[in-house]
Amino acid sequence: MTIQTATLGYPRIGKHREVKKALEAFWSNKSDAETLLQTVQEVEFSNWKTQLEAGIDRIGIGDTTLYDHVLDWTVRLGLIPDRFHPLAGLDQYFAMARGKDGIPALEMTKWFDTNYHYLVPEIAADAKPEANFADFLATVQRAKALLGERAVPILLSPVTLLKLSRLEGDFVDHLSKLLPLYCELLTQLKSLGITEVQVHEPILVTSSAADLKEAIATTYTQLAQMGVPIHLITYFDDLGVTYPWVMELPVAGISLDFTRGRSLDLLQQYGFPADKQLGVGIVDARNIWKIRPESGLSTLETIHSITPNIRLHPSSSLQFVPYDAMRETKLPEPLRNVLSFAEQKLGEIVILAQTLAGEDPGDRLAVVQAQWKTFEQFSPVNSAVQDRLRNLTVNHLERAMPYGQRKKLQPTLPPFPTTTIGSFPQTLEVRQLRVKLKRGEITQAEYEAAIDAEIAKCIHIQEEAGLDVLVHGEFERTDMVEFFGQQLSGFAFTDHGWVQSYGSRCVRPPIIYGDVVRTQPMTIREFKVAQSLTDKIVKGMLTGPVTMINWSFTRTDIPRSEQAMQIAFALRDEVADLEAAGAKMVQIDEPALREGLPLKPERWNDYLSWAVDAFRLAAGIAKPETQIHTHMCYSEFGDIIQHIERLDADVLSIENSRSNNETLFEITDAGYQHQVGNGVYDVHSPAVPSTEQMVQQLKTGIANLPIEQIWVNPDCGLKTRRWEEVIPSLKNMVEAAKIIREEVNASNE
Repeated sequence: MTIQTATLGYPRIGKHREVKKALEAFWSNKSDAETLLQTVQEVEFSNWKTQLEAGIDRIGIGDTTLYDHVLDWTVRLGLIPDRFHPLAGLDQYFAMARGKDGIPALEMTKWFDTNYHYLVPEIAADAKPEANFADFLATVQRAKALLGERAVPILLSPVTLLKLSRLEGDFVDHLSKLLPLYCELLTQLKSLGITEVQVHEPILVTSSAADLKEAIATTYTQLAQMGVPIHLITYFDDLGVTYPWVMELPVAGISLDFTRGRSLDLLQQYGFPADKQLGVGIVDARNIWKIRPESGLSTLETIHSITPNIRLHPSSSLQFVPYDAMRETKLPEPLRNVLSFAEQKLGEIVILAQTLAGEDPGDRLAVVQAQWKTFEQFSPVNSAVQDRLRNLTVNHLERAMPYGQRKKLQPTLPPFPTTTIGSFPQTLEVRQLRVKLKRGEITQAEYEAAIDAEIAKCIHIQEEAGLDVLVHGEFERTDMVEFFGQQLSGFAFTDHGWVQSYGSRCVRPPIIYGDVVRTQPMTIREFKVAQSLTDKIVKGMLTGPVTMINWSFTRTDIPRSEQAMQIAFALRDEVADLEAAGAKMVQIDEPALREGLPLKPERWNDYLSWAVDAFRLAAGIAKPETQIHTHMCYSEFGDIIQHIERLDADVLSIENSRSNNETLFEITDAGYQHQVGNGVYDVHSPAVPSTEQMVQQLKTGIANLPIEQIWVNPDCGLKTRRWEEVIPSLKNMVEAAKIIREEVNASNE
């Protein structure tokens, strides 16, 4: 007996972040398009070769992208909004991704419950899709040359694409226009000798899937007629109520995620059709821990007893994990030995398949079990942390006064107070400072002096721009989660563990491997430096416990809720220290609150209950006079607004301009009573926003919120922007606030 193995996608930024570097060189006119495309193809080839050498039988191809795979399919299908029509080629593609002078980019939002961001297609009611699959077909031909029959093209389903779009007009009408294009693509793939395709349909695991039965049935009935066997791929959760009718679709195989949701329960309840192959997502593609052999094999044996025709693969694309754990030679060996990145996960899939097939890699599994035992001895339970959690009461979660009372005690500012979200440009010089410190080329004192100079420059620029509330700029932070994790015990950090967040933006998620403890103050020194340079208020800047959890690779031996509470206790101590250092405002950012929301609404309350409590635990110690801010972005909030209110933050700053005010409308429609920082310009675009543009944005705010509730800020942090973009943008923003103040004052006279 042989058990097939497969992949559903692979990291695409390059083992050394070659694609990121090539993109940024291209955007800054330091290289040309040919160099960029060659780099991307070299990374793609290397990825295929790694999977081939690992022994994977069916390798997913076509997921490589210059920026975002959803954007790729949007462009291939000719779904180009009118404002981009004057452009062409890469100019048009990157304008859709990043915007261009006077041309706003597509909206960006989270890909399901991950930290990857995709670009939201905009499809007008009269859209006339027109396919151009040339790049995709060329990729298939290159893959075939190396992989032969193992190459399996990955298609993003038209149903998922449309459901993720900002759609005008009738859904069924749009689907009927797209299906002929997909049929034509399958015909062309068949002519290239392709014997199987993966059609990725993650929308099926969401609550909206129950209403898609007819659209899904129509789609797969038409696609099946093209004669190319289809493997329907789902991930991130179980199929839920759609399971029975999805099993009846005319496809050759169906893949389920057995690392999240109730797929095993559904399989046991309903069985699996004998005429189809079950794709078993058994290795977690979104976490970095090695499998526990005894658990994984037990699940596989149960699945195999229900349906013998199976193939094994990671639970989703491996784009959510770094390339190779063996490169992390600075990590303690007991920890490194239980890590599994993309390359290790390929090996796990092969070992599990061989074991299930009756082959005997017993020695290798025994080694993994021994490695886990060694790790448990390396990272024991911290009794002090456990005691603190046991003594947690509801009083820890409450501010000393309700919002209405404490607001009167907090700092008084002019109407439409202006501020920023926290970070300022991370220039090459700033990044090199950290590198030099790490290499021992400069001393800690020299490093801190250089950081202080950056802080001084940042404070001066903010004062000159006329901002009301300042920040220190976060020059000492590589990443808003990594920085805090580096100062907390229980966290570990990689040197090469990069994953793509969007476009060229890559992050190195920390690894939570033990109980979390704050061993010393984390932000006080930089706060004091900044506050000493100005009479204006400087915000203390922290990353919230829920974002720390959602943007880290978390433990699997204790619940995420318990890990969040451990981090919240550490932040609570930091809030107290900031107050003692003179902070009148503390911002606890939670941009990932929504991101951790389960895909099925029936599980939301459990998550939001502990997530909100964790934030309240961190902020609850603040005095009434201390204004607590939080920031959220690139998500929808309307359906969780009551939970956002329960955070009890004094000021909520939001991304708003890139979502065309949708976020603001959601919040105001829900009757949100606390103050709102209205994001007035898109920080992901290199374009400098005009004063007039932001005045208009603020007028929308006034029309929806009482004046006393409105703050003015960019959509998000400014670390990815250049100073020459930041300075005029902030000056225009402050000028817009002044104009609105004058207009409001004039209307009140």
